[in-house]
Amino acid sequence: MKIALAQLNPRIADFAANLAKAREACARARREGAELLVFPECFLTGYPPRDLLDRADFMGNAVESVKLLARESKGLAIVVGTPWPNPSKEGRRLINAAALLRGGKVEAVYAKTLLPQYDIFDEMRWFEPAAGGKPPVFRIGKIRIGVTICEDLWDLTRKDGQPLYFKASPVKRLMGKCDLLLNLAASPYDQHKYAARRQVFREAVRRTKVPLLYVNQCGGQDELVFDGRSLVLDAKDRVAAQAAPFQEEILFWDSAARTQPIPYAEDEMELLHQALVTGIRDYFQKTGFSKAVVGLSGGIDSAVVAALASEALGPSNVTGVTMPSHYSSEGSVSDSRQLAENLGIAIHAIPISELMRAFDKAVLEVFRGPTQGLTHENLQSRIRGVLLMAFSNRENSLVLNTGNKSELSMGYCTLYGDLNGAVSILGDLYKTRIYRLVAQLNARKELIPRAIIEKAPSAELRPDQKDTDSLPPYPVLDGILEAFLEERLCAEEIIERLGHPADLVHSVLRKVPMNEYKRRQAPPVFKVTPRAFGPGWRQPLARKI
Repeated sequence: MKIALAQLNPRIADFAANLAKAREACARARREGAELLVFPECFLTGYPPRDLLDRADFMGNAVESVKLLARESKGLAIVVGTPWPNPSKEGRRLINAAALLRGGKVEAVYAKTLLPQYDIFDEMRWFEPAAGGKPPVFRIGKIRIGVTICEDLWDLTRKDGQPLYFKASPVKRLMGKCDLLLNLAASPYDQHKYAARRQVFREAVRRTKVPLLYVNQCGGQDELVFDGRSLVLDAKDRVAAQAAPFQEEILFWDSAARTQPIPYAEDEMELLHQALVTGIRDYFQKTGFSKAVVGLSGGIDSAVVAALASEALGPSNVTGVTMPSHYSSEGSVSDSRQLAENLGIAIHAIPISELMRAFDKAVLEVFRGPTQGLTHENLQSRIRGVLLMAFSNRENSLVLNTGNKSELSMGYCTLYGDLNGAVSILGDLYKTRIYRLVAQLNARKELIPRAIIEKAPSAELRPDQKDTDSLPPYPVLDGILEAFLEERLCAEEIIERLGHPADLVHSVLRKVPMNEYKRRQAPPVFKVTPRAFGPGWRQPLARKI
């Protein structure tokens, strides 16, 4: 039997466009002689639809789209992920479902059992889990096909040996009852996700002893980026077919064909590069914008954002703005101009020294003198933020935030200044990882000038300022933050592991909760690690530190 896996990029609530993609996939599957076509989780609505699921009109369109797609199922079995009204009178109104379409109608609807409630996921808010009953299995000829939805495969144990879920295992229920196992997913990318998935898939194949067909959506959606990488594993856990990352693709596999194992090599920095470009491109396309403006400081962060944006949107759609003050080095402007030339983007220079003097004059009497210290430093950042927003309004463009995770963790950023932006491109990348990304960006051609890479990081808000005046060196800082944020280690564990002075570690860890109020007002951050600031980071603002 020939099966098609439709790795596609839906847009949330765009039922017409998503249905059109589905129909094109049906036509392609027929041309290639497929008997079964499988779409990702919640494909026709897009994932995650969040509180749109509470709207009657949204769910009406979702159900109607499934019925319209069912018309394409004459001679072709289709399995598509969709929210669906709960057939039971008990529990929540909806289920996260896989609909089997065959013979022009909706033949069966299978509910997801394991509803994730961690990190970015909150599915129990909207969905009722499957209540048991008959295993979700259908037949095509003599072949029995079991259906699971994303998290249904993740019935493993936590690090402490306890089960993550206490419901009956969907995989266990299907053991001995199917010849093929489907998994419809909307699984977002992070730097460790592929390895985690492979562990889960390996266990599912080991337990069921049948091939696994995994179809994942691709493309960016808000702060999430879905990597696709749909695949087929044979009954011996060998990769028999695999789709490209971050690209739309119809992946075909013939269950009768002899398996030719596919070697897989993962380039971490190349995947990160693709994820960020995909996130920018789709954020703009799906919000209806085409142009971006980036404040160019002459530093590495803004240079990387400009490079990624020019790749995602095209150089003609990216504008750089350099806004030197009397504290700015000559290189902050000249390096920015060289970057713009390398990328082929437009650049404008707007000196802000006169504006700073005007602000000082306005508050001179009230402040009993000119602005000083932190007030003076932050004023410069906020003036720059105002000018970038003026460009945004004038050109109907979006400001891209250029801050990184190290700064965002420590509050080393200015509200209404360099924290401005429609979306944060690097907000889930520590500073040291950005340098690794630059090496990847410059591998084929120098995009980021050497002078930008080699200069010491500085906000240039006072004479001879360096980031290390306020922060530990980034390799030290990032090691502490990664252990605290990603691994959830406490101060004593970090001190023991890394060997840093206790005062240093405690000082760093105090600043993380102190600056939660800034992160609440920051733009959405593209998630590329397992622990990003955003929907999966839920911390109180008012607490003892």
